Amino acid sequence: MTLEKQLINKSYYQTFMEGNENVHPIRVLGEMYVAEQQNEVPDLTYIRFAQGEVYFLNKDYEAAIFKWENIPNELGPWAQKNMADAYFELDLLSTAEDFYKAIETDSDVLKTEVLLQLFTLYIQRGKLEMAVDSIKNAVHLNPDYPDVTDMARGFFEEHSDWGNAVELAVNEAIRTESLSWFGVLHSYVEQGRTAKIEPNYFSEALVTLFKADEARFESLSAALWNSYKQNDLYFSWLKEFNHLLLNIEPGRSHTWQQLSELYKDTYFELINGKHLIRDLSHLIPNHLSNWIKIAAPSHTLVSAAAVLAWSEIFPSNIDASAVSEAESLVSKSVRYQDGMEEGFKLFETVMKWAKEKGVLMGERFEWMVRELLDLDSNHLLIAGSASNGKSSFVNTLLGEELMGDATSASVLFKDADEAEIHAITDEDVRSISDLEDFRQSAEKSQHTLIRCKMPVSFLQENRLALIDTPGLAGQSKFRNGAFQYLHLADSMLFVLNADSPLTDKELDMVVRMREQAPELPIHFLLSKMDRVPNSQDAMELVEETASRINTYFPNAKVFAFSTHYESESQLKELSAFIRSMMDGRKLKEERTAKVLYYIKKSIKFLLEKRVEMENSLIDTIKWNEEMVTKLTGAINQLSDMEEEKVRTIKKSYSKIKDEMRQDLKKKIPELLRNSSELVTEDSDFGKIHNELNDEMNKRIHEYIEETVLPDFHVSIQDWIAESEGEFKDSQAYLNEMSESFNELYGEEKMALDCDFKVLDDWRRDADRMTRGSVQLEKVNILNRFSPSQFLLKSAGKLFGAIPQNKGMLYSKYRQYIENEDYSEIAELITDKFMQQFELFEKSLERDIKMFFRNPFDVLNKTVEETHEEIEENKQSLSDMRKNPEIYRDPLTLFELKLRQFEWMTTAGERVKEYR
Repeated sequence: MTLEKQLINKSYYQTFMEGNENVHPIRVLGEMYVAEQQNEVPDLTYIRFAQGEVYFLNKDYEAAIFKWENIPNELGPWAQKNMADAYFELDLLSTAEDFYKAIETDSDVLKTEVLLQLFTLYIQRGKLEMAVDSIKNAVHLNPDYPDVTDMARGFFEEHSDWGNAVELAVNEAIRTESLSWFGVLHSYVEQGRTAKIEPNYFSEALVTLFKADEARFESLSAALWNSYKQNDLYFSWLKEFNHLLLNIEPGRSHTWQQLSELYKDTYFELINGKHLIRDLSHLIPNHLSNWIKIAAPSHTLVSAAAVLAWSEIFPSNIDASAVSEAESLVSKSVRYQDGMEEGFKLFETVMKWAKEKGVLMGERFEWMVRELLDLDSNHLLIAGSASNGKSSFVNTLLGEELMGDATSASVLFKDADEAEIHAITDEDVRSISDLEDFRQSAEKSQHTLIRCKMPVSFLQENRLALIDTPGLAGQSKFRNGAFQYLHLADSMLFVLNADSPLTDKELDMVVRMREQAPELPIHFLLSKMDRVPNSQDAMELVEETASRINTYFPNAKVFAFSTHYESESQLKELSAFIRSMMDGRKLKEERTAKVLYYIKKSIKFLLEKRVEMENSLIDTIKWNEEMVTKLTGAINQLSDMEEEKVRTIKKSYSKIKDEMRQDLKKKIPELLRNSSELVTEDSDFGKIHNELNDEMNKRIHEYIEETVLPDFHVSIQDWIAESEGEFKDSQAYLNEMSESFNELYGEEKMALDCDFKVLDDWRRDADRMTRGSVQLEKVNILNRFSPSQFLLKSAGKLFGAIPQNKGMLYSKYRQYIENEDYSEIAELITDKFMQQFELFEKSLERDIKMFFRNPFDVLNKTVEETHEEIEENKQSLSDMRKNPEIYRDPLTLFELKLRQFEWMTTAGERVKEYR
């Protein structure tokens, strides 16, 4: 046993025990101590050190401490450490800590022991941070010290200190190159303990593992890759790992199945349209360069096609050697067999993205692409000029008279056990229930496709689906059904009239069709052959027509047909003719190319739609701004109209009211003066003033009820009728205004209806004011305290009983009544009576404004909504111009994926674009 081990185990005392193994160490060391003291210069330190060990082992810690004190030689630091151990055993932890910290030594072993003891002490005292520092220092100082790294790992894991645990595993894996430590690191990765650590932290460890074991390297790399997914550090990981892989040059001796799968999945995730190109441009080139180097056999074609597609869309962005290798791999690969299914998934992704952006391709377009997936039937498109016998031919195949010459829609006929018919437009899919509905739908629009499933034996026997298109009659090629469905068809049969086969117009049409779909096989049917006099002429006609056709279409075949030929044999010949058209064809490959064509068409449409959307927003903003100007003008016109109606109607009412007021002020004095006739010489002049006052009030009251109010009632009814006419004129004007606006909006946007209930309120108020008895307070006309009245009343009481004085009083009373100024009384009575009419007049302006309130509300609300729409569109336009890549980049990435599929589906041959 070495000295250091003896010191660590406190067994140094055994060096003094040779020959005395059977004697207790204390006795042996005691005797040696006494003997040493007899020397002239005794050195007791070694014996004291050994005695301290024996006392310690026998748990006499205080005696041990006493023995270890004042040991100045090379054992001094160990003695100090042992003293700290004794204090530790005595549970004097603070003192033990001080002794441990005070030790000074050059021995790494002693330093390590001290750190491990401090580690244990700090754990016992609950000072975990200091314990971490101690164990980390021990590992750093002497990682090969027995159990030190295992102790550290156990402590970190027990306390879930995963940061230090991962650091320990990484450092030890790099230092020792031990697969066991890489295994520990791998377990941490799979437990998710490393997900928040910067990826470059693991680079050195991965390089080390790559040199040691490629399989373990792949496994750990895959674990790290998966741990960073759905994490903010994902792109950092991809960048770091791709940089690492570029520099270590992985060979083909190992099959990198896991990493190849991850490269594939990640690539398609990155280009799924959810990321901007600027965020990918620094990642993808290295990603693809590495993928093609480590691609598993099942991914060779996919990775190579991805490299070629990226280099085409983003030239000079990828290493030339990777492109060269990709071209070589594609040329040596077998054509990708799942291109149609994968292509359709891409199509669905593009459609979903378009819908999220508010751009609809249409039900009919999507249905056509889905129809291409049905490989159980060949699509035969039937085209031809109107009146060439095309409909008769189709009806012969169907076995019933369904199609007529007036058809505008295209019809797809498929065999099925049960009849099922749908009309498919760009907007929706509608079920058709009966034959009449079918015929009406077929005659409606060129933009309708009718899908007709029904039992048809000829279609079943020949695995055929017919696409019957409207007769060509000079319509635009982009509108006519035959041109719309060229890429849905597997073959085309162009119907000619035997009377004048292949006219220049027909030839021009067919040539244009070939330009639109150069890969589509075109054949011809010569109809109405029964009009040819004899079989010899018929044969010559067929040969001449075929010869002329083959000049332009070398591979085209011609079939002679007539509805008057024997049906069964003719259909058998036609079946053979159709089979010959399909012989040697690879339907799935052709359909795949068609699906990719529709994807390309979709992307082109959506790119054009982006420009259209921007222009549409600009036009909409401009149009709405013009509408705001028009609406504001309309509001101003309505305000002017309202003011004019308020002025006119109030003026008319005021005139009637003022005439009534003037009439009362004029008539009341007359009535009062005429009351003098009630005074006679026989009157009781002591009471005559009261009788006259009552009579005067009565006459005024009767005049108002019997003359004034009836006249006013007639006048106000006339006024209401005039006002109604004014209102109707206003409503007529507003109706014209709303119609003009609705025409501009193209919808029933507004109705400027006024509130005619105002007139009903006026009629009710007029009846209330002019019907029934007048509630007018009695006025003191002759009982007022004026000098003249006072004298008359006093004289009447004083002299009324003397007969000779009655003549004088009679004369005076009549004179007074006839000559009195009643203007003040007339004014008073008129004012009281006119109060309700004055109040009514004051309410007129409010009522007229109520009449016009709804048109104002509608116009103001429309202006407010238009302003909001302008701001929304301006914001949308600003966003569109500010970040055009948000719309453009996904389409570019869809195009990238499309190009990749095109390379894959044409592997082993020169790549052709399906146009």
